[in-house]
Amino acid sequence: MRRAGAPVDRYLDVEITLIHGPRGGQLSPAPGARRDVRRPHGRPGRAAILVRMDPHLLRTFVSVAHCGSFSDAAHRLGSTQSAVSQQIATLEADLRTPLLTRRPVTLTTAGARLLEHAGPLLRRLDAARADVERLAGPAAVRLVLGASPLAMAPAVATALDEARRSGPDAGAAVRILRRREIPAAVATGALDLGLLDGPAAPGVPLPLPDAGPLTTVAVAETPLVVALPPGHPLARRLGLRLADLADAPWLDAPDAAVPLGSLRAASGTGGFRASLTYEGTDVRALLALTAAGHGLALLPHTAAEDAPGIATIPLTTPRLIHRTELLHGPAVDGPARTLAALLTGDGHRYG
Repeated sequence: MRRAGAPVDRYLDVEITLIHGPRGGQLSPAPGARRDVRRPHGRPGRAAILVRMDPHLLRTFVSVAHCGSFSDAAHRLGSTQSAVSQQIATLEADLRTPLLTRRPVTLTTAGARLLEHAGPLLRRLDAARADVERLAGPAAVRLVLGASPLAMAPAVATALDEARRSGPDAGAAVRILRRREIPAAVATGALDLGLLDGPAAPGVPLPLPDAGPLTTVAVAETPLVVALPPGHPLARRLGLRLADLADAPWLDAPDAAVPLGSLRAASGTGGFRASLTYEGTDVRALLALTAAGHGLALLPHTAAEDAPGIATIPLTTPRLIHRTELLHGPAVDGPARTLAALLTGDGHRYG
């Protein structure tokens, strides 16, 4: 999947052609939008809506929506509560509809719909700026790799060592991040390369958010295993079906194991209740909780094999694997290019 400073234009121009609404009903222009009938390239005119929206106001709106508080959003933005309130009022006046209730601070229906669009739009703006700044500025001799916890396998460390030896003057850093943070960090240039993991059918790419122009390349596919204590009643099984484990207690560790939501989607069933929530990225700590009987976890076999106090049983149904993918932006140079070639084995692409 291929999938500088102050902004050149203060406004974000979005042209939207309306065909039908989310439920098939007819849509009319949003209040405050300007309707424009155009005839590009001599073709018959078509109705379009041109919405001019200040990205600064949009970022303020997203912060208030996420914080659930004007004062907390002001603190996060380094602003004042009165300034944040004024910006939200300006955005609401521009759209001619309330976006937030005030006491308590909650999203209106229109606000919830705007929030759905705001994240992808702002991520694309950040990615565009970072991409242009990389082209305009001097090439930085560095290597910053970001990886989700289960993507940071021993083979990655070995490849990183070889890449650093090929460019000994490059500054290098490794950041272990939550899965959802990696695509945006790569798109905005905070990371030169990203390693993302997740469950997938064999040969099927991982789903990605629209964070910008990203290239993804498969790095590894490994079997998935159910990790449980050796004394567990299922510990002597040769294989396990996911649907048979729906009523078992599980560890809810979305960044250190396969997320429970992915288990429900893969099995097509409910269940998979969390007996304990683990909010961390340390896989060893997760395995210690599993060994103590706090709940099951689904992991790649490379992460759980030889762990003390852990039995691992292969997942047989459905046919899922643990997939790791490399992410990078349009330009990959220097030691990052060397590392990409080592991780993917694709010397032709990165040679």
